[in-house]
This record gives sequence, C-alpha cells and structure tokens, in this order.
Amino acid sequence: MRTRLSLARQLFLLQLVVIALLVGSGALLVVGEARRDTQADAEHRATTLATALAELPEVRAAFAADDPGATLQPLAESVRRATGTDFIVFMATDRTRYSHPNPDRIGERFLGTIDPALAGGRVVETYEGTLGPSARAVVPVRADGGRVRGLLAVGILQDQIGAELRRRLPPVAGVSAAALVAAAAGSWLISRRLRRQTLGLGAAEITRLFESHDAVLRNVHEGLLIVDPRGRLTLANHEGRRLLALPEHPEDRPVAELGVGEPLAGMLTSGEPVRDRLCVYGDRVLVVNQERIVRYGRTLGTVTTLRDHTDIEALAGELDSVRGFAEALRSQAHESANRLHTVVTMIELGHPERAVEFATVELASAQQLADRLTDEVEEPALAALLLGKAAQAAEKGIELTVTEETAVSAGDESAFAARDLVTLVGNLVDNAIDAALAGEPPRRVSVTARTEPDGTLLVRVGDSGRGVDSAHLEAIFDRGWSTKRPAEADR
Repeated sequence: MRTRLSLARQLFLLQLVVIALLVGSGALLVVGEARRDTQADAEHRATTLATALAELPEVRAAFAADDPGATLQPLAESVRRATGTDFIVFMATDRTRYSHPNPDRIGERFLGTIDPALAGGRVVETYEGTLGPSARAVVPVRADGGRVRGLLAVGILQDQIGAELRRRLPPVAGVSAAALVAAAAGSWLISRRLRRQTLGLGAAEITRLFESHDAVLRNVHEGLLIVDPRGRLTLANHEGRRLLALPEHPEDRPVAELGVGEPLAGMLTSGEPVRDRLCVYGDRVLVVNQERIVRYGRTLGTVTTLRDHTDIEALAGELDSVRGFAEALRSQAHESANRLHTVVTMIELGHPERAVEFATVELASAQQLADRLTDEVEEPALAALLLGKAAQAAEKGIELTVTEETAVSAGDESAFAARDLVTLVGNLVDNAIDAALAGEPPRRVSVTARTEPDGTLLVRVGDSGRGVDSAHLEAIFDRGWSTKRPAEADR
C-alpha cells in the first residue's frame, strides 16, 4: 500500500530540494568566480612582474652584452624564487631562450604567442608550454632608443592556480554547508508548524475534507457557529446566519459587533457547555447546544448548533389548546350529564315543577356567563376558552370568575395570534387552578382581560392559593424556576 506524504512533508521536501539547488548553484557560482579571480590575479601578478623586470637597467644592459644569458639566467632564478612564480624566461626576438627554470631548456625556442609583444605591446594568455599549462605575460624589452631588443615572459602554472583555488574552497564549502543546514532547519521548523496546523493531512485528504466540510455546511438544516476563545466568530453556515440575521461576511468579527442579542450573545461568548436549552430570539424559539472544542489539552473555542423550534412550539401550543378545549368540553359534558340526571330523577320522584325550576335556573346561569363573554370578548377563541375553563374549574370545586372589567374588542389582541392568546391565557388559568387546588377553601380564580388606554392588552389572573414566598421574589424571573415539582411542571 502506497503511503501518502502529508502536505507538510511534501512542502518540506520541496523546500529542501529548492534550497539544495539554490545553495549548490550559489556554491558553483562562487567557485567559478573564485577561479576567475585566481586566474585574473595570476595574470595580473605575471604582467606586473614582467613589466617591472623589463624596465630594469640591468636587463637592458644584459641584452646589449655579447652573452645575455650569463646575466639574465641568475637574475631570472633569483626573482622567480623570491616572487613565487613558476618561470621567468628572457628571450631574443627570434624566440631563443636566455633563461629557464630548467637549464637544459636554455637556447631552445620559446613556445607561445609573441607577435603583439614584438610589435611593442603585450601578451596575456593561458598556454601549455614545456612546464605545462600556465597563465603568462609576455612584454618587450626595449633598448635606450625604444627599439625592441628582446622579450620577457613570466608565467604561473595552472597547478599553482588550482592550489590557490583549493585553498579558497573550504570557506566556501563551509559557508554553503552552513547555509544548507540553516535553511533545512528553518524549513523543518516551518514544516513542523504546518504539520501541526494541518493535522498531518495530505493535500488530497485536505481537499476531500474541505469538500465534505463545505457540503455539510451547505446542506445541514441546523445553524452552526464556531467561536474562538477571544469571542470572535470563526465560522457560521447559511442557516446560522439566517436564524440570527447576521450581516454579510461575519467571520473573524467579535460576536458583540454582530448585533446578536441576549441571552444568545452571552451563551456564545461564555464558552460554557449548553445542552438543549430553549432560547427566545426575536420571533423564533431556538434550541441551543454548545460544546467546547478541545485538542491536545488546549481549548480552541466552542461549536454551537441552533435548531429552529418555532414551528414545533407553535404546534405544541396548539396541541395544548386543543387538549384544554377537549378537557373543557369533557367537563361541560360531565356537568350537563349530572344536571340532566338530576332533572330526570326529580321528574321520576314526582316533582316536575321543581325539575323545571332547577333546569331553568342552571340554564339561565350558564347562558348569562356565555352571553356576557360573547358580548365583552369578541375573539371567539378566547371566549370559548374562558367558558371551557369555567366549567373545568367548577368540576374541580373552584369558582372561576370573569371580572366585570373584562372587555376585549376585535383586533385588540393584534399583538398576539389567536392561538398564542389562547396558549397564554390558558396556561395562566391552568396554573391558577392548580394553585387554588393546593390552597385552603374557598377556592377561587379570577380572570380579567381588557384593553389598556395605550392599546396594549392586559391579562390578569388571580387565585386563592398560597402565592410565592417573598424570599423567592427575585428568583421568579429566572428561566425554568417554578414552585411545582418536576412531575407537575411537565403537565
């Protein structure tokens, strides 16, 4: 099975190859430059020495003598040894040598280019002579009148030039090796950091993860938010931006600057775990879950999911309303059955007049409440709810009174949908009935619903129960607080 290299390792190897090529190329350039400098230095030394020797009076006098070699050979060897050059050759214009490091070569013809020197110029070249390849300079030796009487060649062998180059190479090699090691170490540190940041994944794996990540963010039906430890939003998918009405491109901005209201803003920046918490945000009910992101013992932030629970809550409210109406109808049916049974029994016992009187009084009482609610509460759902709750309370031995202040015209409840109004009032009345049942007789519940002068709808529900302990007055505004036991609170 082929092992895929991580992106960090691929980058490290690529950097290493590039660095090695750069350092190697640089080293070759330096070596080439050093070779050229060494060659130029050798040619300069040879030219300078040849020019200086050609101007000496002793040299000019020797060329005018009958045996120039007797004077020039000793002079050439002494200067050669003193200057470290490889050969100093004095010669006649016909190339005949008067001096040579090898005395056996004296009298032989000089090998190399001399024509420019014969014409009064100079020759600087690399040429392979009897001693081997050398960098040499050939200059004319002039008589007092300026005529060329002879020639002088000074040379430095390539072996000496190579030795000088080899002497310069160790520092170049050392610097190159140090640069390579330093660059490799830097690349390794960068690669290590990149490996940690990319979790050791390869390029194909990162691409696959990105595609999967993008597909999940686009298609998941929950809002997804990631917040770093500094309280800055790192990521938000489309659903999250929609649910929170976030501005365009909210990433890498503090949550406090995104217009996220409380209590959700506090949850996002707290960094604390949250499990299935209901949060009312604007006109939505959101279910919030939040977990810390921890890797290698370090907290990287939090990931938060948001589920829109508005429709579910609405359905639950409608279900509660339907259940309430069903319970009210059951209570009314039960009460009607009791009354009917009473009327029938009174007739059977021979008291038809009293049966008619009983039925008339009960019907008038019920009809009176129904007529008053119908007249004063024009919202049919609210009127029906109050009638049903009155019957339900009566069944439980509780007197439910709709006060004379009640007056709700059509449209006054515009701040609420009919189902929301039924849910709200029904919940308040149910709690009041439960509280009254827990108290001492006589048990009463009063309901008031009216329009305030400023157009708002006031709903006030009172009961004869024990009420809330004064020590808990502050706590009643905390979310989830209740005087009921958990089993009761779920009803």
